[in-house]
Amino acid sequence: MQLFDVYSLFDVTPVRAQGCRVWDDKGVEYLDLYGGHAVISIGHSHPHYIAALTEQLGRIGFYSNSVVNPLQQALADRIGRISGCDDSALFFVNSGAEANENALKLASFHTGKDRIVAFRRSFHGRTSGAVAVTDNPKIVAPFNAVHKVTFADLEDLDAVEKALMKGDVAAVIIEGIQGCGGIHVPSDAFLQGLRSLTEKYGALLILDEVQSGCGRTGRYFAHQWAGIRPDIVTMAKGIANGFPAGAVLIAPQIKPSKGMLGTTFGGNYLAMVAALAVLDVIEGEGLMANAVAVGDYLAGALAGLPGIAEVRGRGLMLGLEFDRPVAELRKRLLFEKHIFTGVAGQNMIRLLAPLVLSRDEAAVFVQSLKELL
Repeated sequence: MQLFDVYSLFDVTPVRAQGCRVWDDKGVEYLDLYGGHAVISIGHSHPHYIAALTEQLGRIGFYSNSVVNPLQQALADRIGRISGCDDSALFFVNSGAEANENALKLASFHTGKDRIVAFRRSFHGRTSGAVAVTDNPKIVAPFNAVHKVTFADLEDLDAVEKALMKGDVAAVIIEGIQGCGGIHVPSDAFLQGLRSLTEKYGALLILDEVQSGCGRTGRYFAHQWAGIRPDIVTMAKGIANGFPAGAVLIAPQIKPSKGMLGTTFGGNYLAMVAALAVLDVIEGEGLMANAVAVGDYLAGALAGLPGIAEVRGRGLMLGLEFDRPVAELRKRLLFEKHIFTGVAGQNMIRLLAPLVLSRDEAAVFVQSLKELL
C-alpha cells in the first residue's frame, strides 16, 4: 500500500537527534533551525523530558477524560503562572487546528453570532472551521467555504471596524505572528486596537499562538509584547516538544456548559507530563531570554546580506525575505551545509529553531548562508 502523497519530501531519513542536531541513517549530522515546524521547543531528546515521559509510561499512559487526571490541573496552574492568566480556564486538545476549531465554536456559542473576522495571509489549520479562516484558497474546499468569514488586511483597523459594525461577528482571530503567511508581526498598536474594537462591538478576540507561543518570542505568548488580554488563546506545537498536544485558554467570563466541548485523547497523561517537562526546562534554563538574545543576534547578522530584502520576526521566529525564489537555496542549505530550514511562500526562508539554539550554532548558519550567497 502506498502512502498518501501529501508533501514533497527531501531524501533525508532522520534516525537520531540531540539538542539542535539531527543525524540521518547515513550518519550525516544536520543543524536543525526549523524544529520540525516550531514543534521542538526545548531541543531534541532533552534528558529531563525523556525521563519524565518514561517514568509516566511506567505508571499509566492513558485513560479517558471521565476520571480525574491531576496532571491536567498541574499543567493548567503552571501555564496560568507563566502566562499571567491564572484566572482563566484551559481545555486540552491534541493540535493547533483542534484548538482553533474549539476556540471558534466557543466564540459562536458565547456570543450567539455566526461570523468571524480573520486576516489575509493567515493560517489557522486544516480542519473545517480553522481552514475556513485561513487565507489560502488551495486548501479551502467548497464544504469549508460555507462558513461566514470576512478577511481584512493586517494593520487595517478601519476594515475590521466596518465588519464589526454589522453586528454579526462572533470573534476576530489573529496569529501572534503570522507564520505560514510570511512572518508578519502585528504592531502593538494594531493588537491594542483590535482589543478595543472587539470590546466595543461585543465580539471576542482570539489569539492564535500555535506557532508564536510557548516562549518562542521571549514572552510565553507573542501578544504579551502588546500588553493586551485576549478572550481566547490557542496553543500547540512547542507546548509538548513533539508529543501531540494543544490547549485553549479561555477567559473567565466565558462559561462553556458541560458537553459543549469534548475530546478523547486531549489532556492525556503522557501529553500533560511532556508539557510539564517542557515548562521545567523553559523556566529552569532561561530559554525565553535565550530566544531573544540569539534571535537578536541572527536578525542583526543576517540583515543586509546580498539578496536579503528584509529580516522579519521576533525572538526565534524569523523570516528572511529574499529578492528571488529560495527553493534552490533551501535545498543547498540542506544538502551542502546540512542545515534544516523552512519556507513561507516562494521568496522566504523561515527559521523556527529550538529555543536552546546557541549563538555559536546560529553563527554556523550565518557563515554557511554567506558562503552560499
